[in-house]
Amino acid sequence: MSEAVDSTAPTRPAAVKSADRTVELLEVMSRSERQLTLTELHKELSYPKSSLYMLLQTLVSRGWVEVDPQRGSYGIGVRALLVGTSYLDHDPVVRTAIRVMEQVRQQINETVHLARLDGADVVYLASRESEHHLRVVSRVGRRLPAHATSLGKALLAERSRAEVDALLPEKLDALTPNTITDRGELHAQLAAFHAEGYAHEREENTPGLGCFAVALPYRNPVIDAMSCSVPLGRLDADHERQVVGALLAAARTITEVLRQFGR
Repeated sequence: MSEAVDSTAPTRPAAVKSADRTVELLEVMSRSERQLTLTELHKELSYPKSSLYMLLQTLVSRGWVEVDPQRGSYGIGVRALLVGTSYLDHDPVVRTAIRVMEQVRQQINETVHLARLDGADVVYLASRESEHHLRVVSRVGRRLPAHATSLGKALLAERSRAEVDALLPEKLDALTPNTITDRGELHAQLAAFHAEGYAHEREENTPGLGCFAVALPYRNPVIDAMSCSVPLGRLDADHERQVVGALLAAARTITEVLRQFGR
């Protein structure tokens, strides 16, 4: 007797090969700090070289990819930036958080960030720079491992041990000599942060910098967090209390506003 088919079971739609390859190609280029040649992209993706070349030409003509004719290399184009900006413009969390972030920056005069958990990483959605900086350095769109940032630690601390292990890769890479890469030590740290209500780190992803972060619990599970980065030369006990207090108050404000609108 043949097995009965459950018609109510969800089915995953079949992937469209050309669309799948386009997205994968853009993701590879977005992760690179420099433009890549056709040969390098072919080695990374293993697509037929002729198909890869035609796909690149299509994306170049649409403005999604830019080409350096002298080197014959390819990189992300301006259309990708426009779409990314549209994502931020339409996100109610970003719109709400930015106003509060500016208030926090004015209050403590330190750099404030908003980030979202994406797999094992956090992606920076907005930044407000301290006036101490001689120039503005935008982190928007930057991706960092969650285990090495206070933003990521604040979000991981709201999850169970099993959920954290499922999210993180088997090997935890070190960004600096201070990055915690031992899984047991990380779990102990996250448990302490969960009890404290905020996360912090010292030089785990940037030498000379300390960072504090709070999760934004407007939804469950939490996916967004706000942080404040402080050069260690300015970080004493009084300033730490000021920073943590400002972040906790900001998280309450943002959460209350978002919950009013059903987020």
